[in-house]
Amino acid sequence: MSIWNKVQSLNQPAIQKIHALYGDNFPIEVRYILASWIEERVGNPEVDPDNPNHEQYILHFLEALIKEIELKANAMVNDDPYFLRIKLLGAVTNFKQRYSHDPVSLFRFLRHCLNVELTCVNQQEVGGLISQQPDDATAEINEKLSYIQHKTRETADLLRRMEQEQEAFAIKCHDRQKLEGIIHLHRMQTGATPPTQQTITFERNFAQQKERLEAELKQKITDLMRLKTELEEKITATVKDLSVLQAKVLDEELTRWKREQQLAGNGAPLNNNLDTLQSWCEDLAELIWHNRHQLKEVERLRQSVPLVGQAQGAGDGRLNVLSEKVTQLLSSLVTSTFIVEKQPPQVMKTNTRFVSTVRLLVGGRLNVHMTPPQVKVAIISEAQANSLLRNDKGDKAGDTSGEILNNTGTMEYHQGTRHLSVHFRNMQLKRIKRAEKKGTESVMDEKFCLHFQCQFTVGEKELIFKIWTLSLPAVVIVHGNQEPHAWATVTWDNAFGEPGRMPFQVPERVVWYRVAQALNVKFKSMTGRALTEDNLRFLAEKGFRTPTHSDLLTWSQFCKEPLPDKNFTFWEWFYAIMKLTREHLRGPWVDGSIIGFVGRQQAEELLNQCQAGTFLLRFSDSELGGVTIAWIHTDQKVFSLAPFTAKDLATRSLADRINDIPHLTFLYPNIQKSKAFSKYYTPLPESQPTNTKGYVKPILRTTIPGMPDQSYSQPNTPQAYYAPSPDASSIHSQEINCPRYVQ
Repeated sequence: MSIWNKVQSLNQPAIQKIHALYGDNFPIEVRYILASWIEERVGNPEVDPDNPNHEQYILHFLEALIKEIELKANAMVNDDPYFLRIKLLGAVTNFKQRYSHDPVSLFRFLRHCLNVELTCVNQQEVGGLISQQPDDATAEINEKLSYIQHKTRETADLLRRMEQEQEAFAIKCHDRQKLEGIIHLHRMQTGATPPTQQTITFERNFAQQKERLEAELKQKITDLMRLKTELEEKITATVKDLSVLQAKVLDEELTRWKREQQLAGNGAPLNNNLDTLQSWCEDLAELIWHNRHQLKEVERLRQSVPLVGQAQGAGDGRLNVLSEKVTQLLSSLVTSTFIVEKQPPQVMKTNTRFVSTVRLLVGGRLNVHMTPPQVKVAIISEAQANSLLRNDKGDKAGDTSGEILNNTGTMEYHQGTRHLSVHFRNMQLKRIKRAEKKGTESVMDEKFCLHFQCQFTVGEKELIFKIWTLSLPAVVIVHGNQEPHAWATVTWDNAFGEPGRMPFQVPERVVWYRVAQALNVKFKSMTGRALTEDNLRFLAEKGFRTPTHSDLLTWSQFCKEPLPDKNFTFWEWFYAIMKLTREHLRGPWVDGSIIGFVGRQQAEELLNQCQAGTFLLRFSDSELGGVTIAWIHTDQKVFSLAPFTAKDLATRSLADRINDIPHLTFLYPNIQKSKAFSKYYTPLPESQPTNTKGYVKPILRTTIPGMPDQSYSQPNTPQAYYAPSPDASSIHSQEINCPRYVQ
């Protein structure tokens, strides 16, 4: 069932949320008409809208989308709603005008919509979108936001009341001045004339009025003082609550997301709740801005009634402190929410194109896109990154460690997703400047990072922000053979670099369970199946070089010191196996048909308990990126084939090689080999025609020299074949050409 069909069964709030996503950017009628077609193409995980190599696919997608809409519209008959046809044709015109020069933005928008739809569907399937209880942190933040919004509205009401009171106070002041003028004029008119009863009565009445007005004015002053104090206390309490909540959102939730993003560099799943974080940050920005405006209003009202200001002269400093605190909160929020949404490659090769995306979470709410800022990128060293953090001068152009092409971009606001971001799609590192190396350091140990910076104003140019952020550390290489060690540096950093560290400090030694966890995550993400406890136990013995070991593995043991009697390190051995499995053994590994991490002696012990013809697959200890077949012969001797490498398996797959050798009949412990591997056999045609030059193409077949073999065939279910034992306990297979002639 398509996602769209499931969306139709959602509750009303969820449907409204999804409908609100589309709007003018993409008519929801198009989503309805082409539901499955869109999901099949946009939901394809192989396509990355930020990958320059996929631009052609996305361009063809836009062209095909327009064509499909036109076909649907033109196929509509009189019975179909007329407005729907008009809507579809209008969408065609809109797409051509808006997306012809930027099809990636449409694809990215649709990918975002599909992700939101899928999230809503998954939430309802596990208990309902509305009834499902959010996690404690989310509920607490939402509740606190609602509380502060309520308090801010109360402050706004109090502010309006204070303004009304001051207006009434001003009127009373005017009345008193008017009365004093009348009294003064009356006295000038009477002069030295002896007072009459009428004059005395007149002056007594005016004196009473003046006394009453002054009493009212004093009461008004008292009321205004009380309102001003109440306002300051309310804003003080609100700012304190904002400070605590902002610390929770930025220091806990956003930091957690950044840490998960770092772990995702090793293959861990990323809970991409960035839109939720953006919503919180936008609400915080709006609340901070409102409170800042309220403080300005309090100051304006204070200045409009000097009497109140004189009576409470000490209050000026309090307002200034509050104003500075609010501005600091806004500054901290803006600078902290300038993030790298899509990290550049962490193993970066010179003269190779790469992509990255930075995003300002509060940019849309603060209308930064009204004057879109430019973002500039530079590559800096670890020492330069440390200097930036110590001096906090990231907004100033300083030394860089290389030259990047296409390193400037303008932030764009995407109405559909509400994202203010810039996508660098064609950056290329042309030159790198390295530091001097000490001791055993190599270029693959040296870490760099990308430094993103921009400047913009908020309000009517009253606040100027110069912000910057750093990417995750990257290792720069110039040749493919440097890649394994570079990935060791990156993997160690991603796994053990703690939040808040100085760039790019990592521990020299780590407890084994954390190393095992990192290796497991990395291996699973690349091969499709996690490592078992037995696998991890074997890796521990390999990493520590002994069955009995301490609990701390050092960086040197991990990727510096060669394994005993070998010319490669633990990481090089593990990385080569991981690469081989991903490229050539993924299916059998996921099926559980490859034991893999088992030593030669243990393999022999396992096979000695099995019937003749039983075999298992293990990763070679002596050959980088090699897999070997060990099997038990009819005389109960265990033999191992020389390891197959990626080059061998690119020529003929492991499954086909297993099928070639009739001596292999049961996969350990007792599984028919056809049951485990037949789905991976390369099918052979009954006959093979000659090519235009009259040649017949030969077929490669794996044989074992010195071991009698049956004539070549491809049986569906191999039968046990018993042959005399070869002379050597470790033997090599070879490939021979078996031509298939045209009948």
